[in-house]
Amino acid sequence: MDFTISLPDWAVHETQKLPKAIPKLEDRMSAVIRFSRLNFENGTGGPFAAGVFERDSGKLVVIGVNRVMPSNCSSAHAEVVALSLAQKIIGTYDLGGAEMPAYQLVVNWRPCVMCYGAALWSGIRSLVIAGSGPELETITGFDEGPIHAEWEQELAKRGIELTNNLLTEEALKVFRDFASSGSVVYNGRQG
Repeated sequence: MDFTISLPDWAVHETQKLPKAIPKLEDRMSAVIRFSRLNFENGTGGPFAAGVFERDSGKLVVIGVNRVMPSNCSSAHAEVVALSLAQKIIGTYDLGGAEMPAYQLVVNWRPCVMCYGAALWSGIRSLVIAGSGPELETITGFDEGPIHAEWEQELAKRGIELTNNLLTEEALKVFRDFASSGSVVYNGRQG
């Protein structure tokens, strides 16, 4: 038995075109949003992407994309893919270990309930999101689950700094384009 989630070929190719480090936070988010668009336009998953970077230097570790439908795996969300690949690349399950740089997760919207948990347990020290309101669910119909009412405070309690509302309109445009494309919204039991 085996369990493997892979990035689509286009994502590997596009990653190779990116600089080794992306110092500006806006540029990191812009790259993530671009990957979210390319993912649904290429038919390789939903309109979601997440990148793991060294927070202070901007060194790129990996940008992951949603792979739920192509992988037949409901947990293959962009955040889980990015965090898992980063842990494999770096060689540790704890991205917050001693003597390590502070790692940052950049996502094109607030993580769903599953990915929120994955972020908490990954060891990241920083979470950057394009937005956190109901717009994603309203526009696309995706079910993001029952996020904890005090999700922001729970991040802070665990030493994870939060940057919210970065390039929000750019992220929402991708969701609108996804919704108008007629692509499948793959909630469990199609609910």
